[in-house]
Amino acid sequence: MVNLLSSPVRLGRGGPRSSGSMPTSKVRKRYWITFAVMLALALVFGFGLLAWDNPMPVGSQGFWIIAKMRAGTILAMIVVAACQAIATVSFQTVTNNRLITPSIMGFEALYRVVQTGAVFFLGIAGITFFTGIGQFALQVAIMVALSVALYGWLLSGKLGNIQIMLLVGIIIGTGLGSVATFMQRLLTPSEFDVLTARLFGSMTNAEMSYMPLAIPLVLVAGGYLVASSKKLNILALGQETTINLGLNHRRETMVSLFFISILMAVSTALVGPLTFLGFLVATLAYQLADTYDHRYIYPMAFLTGFVVLAGSYFIMKNIFYAQGVVGIIIEAVGGITFLIFILRKGRL
Repeated sequence: MVNLLSSPVRLGRGGPRSSGSMPTSKVRKRYWITFAVMLALALVFGFGLLAWDNPMPVGSQGFWIIAKMRAGTILAMIVVAACQAIATVSFQTVTNNRLITPSIMGFEALYRVVQTGAVFFLGIAGITFFTGIGQFALQVAIMVALSVALYGWLLSGKLGNIQIMLLVGIIIGTGLGSVATFMQRLLTPSEFDVLTARLFGSMTNAEMSYMPLAIPLVLVAGGYLVASSKKLNILALGQETTINLGLNHRRETMVSLFFISILMAVSTALVGPLTFLGFLVATLAYQLADTYDHRYIYPMAFLTGFVVLAGSYFIMKNIFYAQGVVGIIIEAVGGITFLIFILRKGRL
């Protein structure tokens, strides 16, 4: 039997075409050229962070000693880029909405409450209370547990649906944010200054001691979602189509949301809140990849995320000497992109 979905057919003068995710050779060529450019930019920025302003000659023992000290920041960028890219693309697919991100479920509001509560009850010493591999694991476990409880409660019922889950997530996130703001108002100026540095997403917040736990979690959660690319392609078609094609829509949604929550919890607990990074990366990845096939979107989104993080950090650190504001710049650019996307689309 001939597989009509994969066999090419000739239409007019356009050359061979297929019904796959990349129907023409021109589209495939464009994708791989774009992918190669993004990979080259990632390598350039990555090497630039290691070599720029390194006083030792390239390749010398002293050069690699200094580079090794800087490599921790690059590793944190790789982990965060993977978490944000895979989680956001998957979340937008599951919810069938290209505007919302996992941050809407209150991960970052919960992070702010935890950090603010530690300083509120323990003083400045509270900042060190949530440092260490055990405390990192606790933060990730709390975020994932609350997310799974929310998903199970709102999606397991007979009338449960994604829209209600998103609305409840927004309300919970807003409520947690209000609690954090209330506690911050009661802090002394010195306590508030120390806390503020933790509430902005920054690569300097990442501790290398967290990586033995963070990396396996990202590999497992991200690996599952990437391996499920074909299922997510079907989920993107909607609930009715998914069911008609033989997939259990609710089960696949729940499993996907569980692994998405792990990725977002790791990213937030590792470097802090980066509200619009995921949206910015996913939006750019869809534009660059020009396909809806997750097998091609995921790699492009990951490279885009790393280029955005490494490029921003490199430029702000070595040109403007203000690496501490990288998270703020990314949030500003992501927020503007979000507004432009809404205005162009005209609806949520």
